[in-house]
Amino acid sequence: MPFELSTTVPWGRNLNEYRAMFNLRDEDLNKRIVSVGDGPASFNAEMTQLRKNVVSIDPIYKFSTAELRQRIMETKDVVIEQTKNNLQKFVWTKIKTIEELATIRLAAMNHFLEDFEKGKRAFRYVDHEMPARTAFGNASFDLGLSSHFLLLYSQLGLDFHLATLTEMLRICNQVRIFPILNLNAEQSELVADLIKHLESDFIIEIVNVDYEFQKNGNQMLQLTHK
Repeated sequence: MPFELSTTVPWGRNLNEYRAMFNLRDEDLNKRIVSVGDGPASFNAEMTQLRKNVVSIDPIYKFSTAELRQRIMETKDVVIEQTKNNLQKFVWTKIKTIEELATIRLAAMNHFLEDFEKGKRAFRYVDHEMPARTAFGNASFDLGLSSHFLLLYSQLGLDFHLATLTEMLRICNQVRIFPILNLNAEQSELVADLIKHLESDFIIEIVNVDYEFQKNGNQMLQLTHK
């Protein structure tokens, strides 16, 4: 079934959030990074401004800037309303209000939109739907990231997650996934099964991070080649 923009709710985060979510140190920023399911995050645009090396992968990149902007405008109020209706599931410390959340997210997505066409031409934004095999060779990247995609959407099933992770681990020396919760703000039921399938070949750690917006969402899953 072809990927459709109408089924997607774009929602973007910024470089500072990525640094906190993934424990990204200064030395990590200098690595070759691929970020899977990046959507309209400004991570790639901001890293490019710092002359760092990031490739973002997402099937929404097949659409135009205008189409993506339209979809963001169509869905942003829905996301904010859903958040208002579930205030108790979030931690309002670093982001203190719904209004601040909307400002941060729209700023990140606008930054992405301004960079998108240039980034596509530079092959920084790659239209690709996981878990299909990418065009990248083995160990093309030092670090692979997945923000609010793998594990969060546990309804996609174990086979999807395992195949996607396997492909990410083929092209990356290390993979970090944040958060390890599902959409109900509970630890994803897939974590234990994924660890069981992969622990013989990879060093797997659950790492505490300095980021918590979803309640109890302050851990990432880190997988490293042995």
